[in-house]
Amino acid sequence: METFRKIYWPSVNIIGPGAIQEVVTEIKQLKLNKLLLVTDKVLRSVGIVQKVTDLLEAGGVDYIIFDDVKPNPTVANVNTGLLVYKNAKCDGILSIGGGSPQDAAKAIGILVTNGGDIVNYEGIGKSRNKSVPIVAINTTAGTASEVTINYVITDEERKIKMVIVDPNCLASVAVNDPELMIAKPAGLTAATGMDALTHAIEAYITKGSFRLSDTLALEAIKLIGETLETAVKDGTNIEARSKMAWASYIAGLSFSNCGLGIVHSMAHQLGSEYDLPHGVANAILLPYVEAFNFDSNPQKFANIAAALGKDISGLSTNDAGKLAIEALQEMAVQLKIPALRDTAFKVADADKLSAQAMNDVCTGGNPKEVTVEEIKQIYLTAYQG
Repeated sequence: METFRKIYWPSVNIIGPGAIQEVVTEIKQLKLNKLLLVTDKVLRSVGIVQKVTDLLEAGGVDYIIFDDVKPNPTVANVNTGLLVYKNAKCDGILSIGGGSPQDAAKAIGILVTNGGDIVNYEGIGKSRNKSVPIVAINTTAGTASEVTINYVITDEERKIKMVIVDPNCLASVAVNDPELMIAKPAGLTAATGMDALTHAIEAYITKGSFRLSDTLALEAIKLIGETLETAVKDGTNIEARSKMAWASYIAGLSFSNCGLGIVHSMAHQLGSEYDLPHGVANAILLPYVEAFNFDSNPQKFANIAAALGKDISGLSTNDAGKLAIEALQEMAVQLKIPALRDTAFKVADADKLSAQAMNDVCTGGNPKEVTVEEIKQIYLTAYQG
């Protein structure tokens, strides 16, 4: 018999073209006096940040920019941002970016209200106090960190990604404006889109899935199957960007409330060891991991195949489900996702990476029990292509 569930997502969610026009209103309703604006140098250099700061200045909102966030944010990034926050006497955070600025912002917010070192919060629910208010403006249809209770920080000393699952880090306001995603490079669009697809698929098949998470995840899979290739080919297509923004958003709502699996466990190790972008790591591993997971629930894989546009009529459940793996392999080729052998991955590192992946927070949610040796074999199979 199923017991009760707690469902977490931001109390205010604004999504669609022009959504950033509401940001100043939300900041004023939160009664914030000075914001730490957390972003990265690329977004600042291409003018995305200025689109928001122009609104802040017109609305009389005070802020200070912290843009020293790496693609895989580190403990040092978080500590530097925390110092800027305190020195400037901020009382809230505005994050602008994909997963990296969002994750860094969450870590800073938790340290402001809880103190200590971010390494102390690795794992599940380690903080006592809610973060300072965060207004999270997402700029990529991928990680969905703006709506989740998860964040990931790289411990550069141990060379591991710390996965932190904590309802106290949840943003107060999540903003998804597809106009901020226009003209993003094709490679970035493909990688972040495959990241969103990984979230949706892992959420759909994870041990912790339930009716609401399934509904959200399957719709996200369908939207991505219909839209991602168009968004990659034509980065100015606002309809495709809008659908991908919705897909990423609802996939985030799904996995944040039910968990993930070993695609993420394994991808985290590639990010921490080789600084491989998270979306690329997920995209590389996704077909191989799901081939391993297939027999955990062939019916769900059949549903995934149909959502990705495969004709499953007249097929057995097993044959229909196998088309899902075929669809993922085809997407990786169409979107020009690199092979694992074309990254910095070293076969000699497989034992270490597999052991670390086994201990990752996401591993417990995998639909099928897994051993260190099986994780290693998946890495090696992906490497061989």
